[in-house]
Amino acid sequence: MSLSLIGFITILVIVVLLISGKVTPIVAMVLPPILGALVAGFSITDVGSFFESGVSSVINVAIMFIFAIIFFGIMQDVGLFDPIINKLVSLSHGNIITVTVGTVIVAAIAQLDGSGASTFLITIPALLPLYKRLKMSPYLLLLLIAGSASIMNMLPWAGPLGRVASVLEMDVTELWQPLIPIQIFGMVLMVALAVLLGIREKKRIIKSYGSLEVAAALEAEAEDTDSIEEQKANPHARPKLLWVNAILALLVIGVLVAGIMPAGLAFMIGVSLALPINFRVVKDQMDRLRAHAPNALTMASIILAAGLFLGILNGTGMLEAIANDVVKVMPTSIGPFLHIIVGFLGVPFDLVLSTDAYYFALFPVVDQIAATYGVASISTGYAMIIGNIVGTFVSPLAPAVWLALGLAGLEMGKHLRYSLFWMWGLSIILVITAAIIGLI
Repeated sequence: MSLSLIGFITILVIVVLLISGKVTPIVAMVLPPILGALVAGFSITDVGSFFESGVSSVINVAIMFIFAIIFFGIMQDVGLFDPIINKLVSLSHGNIITVTVGTVIVAAIAQLDGSGASTFLITIPALLPLYKRLKMSPYLLLLLIAGSASIMNMLPWAGPLGRVASVLEMDVTELWQPLIPIQIFGMVLMVALAVLLGIREKKRIIKSYGSLEVAAALEAEAEDTDSIEEQKANPHARPKLLWVNAILALLVIGVLVAGIMPAGLAFMIGVSLALPINFRVVKDQMDRLRAHAPNALTMASIILAAGLFLGILNGTGMLEAIANDVVKVMPTSIGPFLHIIVGFLGVPFDLVLSTDAYYFALFPVVDQIAATYGVASISTGYAMIIGNIVGTFVSPLAPAVWLALGLAGLEMGKHLRYSLFWMWGLSIILVITAAIIGLI
């Protein structure tokens, strides 16, 4: 059996297992590649070498994830973002456009910890009563949160960049820095989309309910704001340390932007300072670590498992063999633009591939094929990140989306019909923008 065929079957098995949801990503990315290597004639000793090589290439990313998730989890615990979110909600005063724009801003702030689940847990309970009072569609709420959180998900401590950095064996901060203009432009587009959809929603409300009912809803909005703020009482909040925590968070982010030190070290120092500043008792510090350790270790373990997978695919030569065989049958006119084509299809790919399957199975193959036509690996990475990431919280394969649907009492099918067109359009615009500025 040819090496490329074994590699293709291995990747296909991994993708099927990841899509099925019947095993964890760790199982899917550990057992099939080991079996594939053995079938290809490599020994257990060889597999051990591939493991060491692969894990060494992703260890820095894994360390960064552990401490980044803990750091921003602590910042959420102590209420760093609560005053901003509460103020934005209270300032809306029932204005439809203000509410939609405020939703985008609130979601962006909530997504700073890189966790989609916590973003939905923070934003939906806070904003859903307001949307209901104003007769606004809860699907609009979910669309705006999903789009804003997806753009913010390009942060280095969020999942997609960590996965790509693992595949490319590069520092995740270096990967992120050129994406900052795309993030800024993406947020500008999200605000513009919020205004556009807000105007459309206002017309729908007036047409459906009449101006008198809308006026009554506006008058009652203040009462809901008070109840919203009461719901968000936080037992771990440290209001007296708000500015201290804000300065600490800004310093850590500033260090990342400046590239002064590795991201993992920056967040390690940040956690080491945040814990004693906010929790003087050792037991309380350990409680916060235990609270966020599951998320941190889950993401880190997936990255390490991916290191084994990538180490085997590269070490055995499977990726190179697949790329060479695909190039032989692919029209030469498509090759130089394959990464852009896949980028344009990034959001639809989100509907059929999990995040791990997209970045750990599809991306390495596309990268190898594009590289034979002289396309830089980092260019392929940016095309696939930008094209795919906007659809993260539209995909039925994203667990956080089901959490959001449950919190808002909504249906997946209606969410897709309401949001997919706008998210895919936003994705294509961002890919084109990245190509214009030379990022792709």
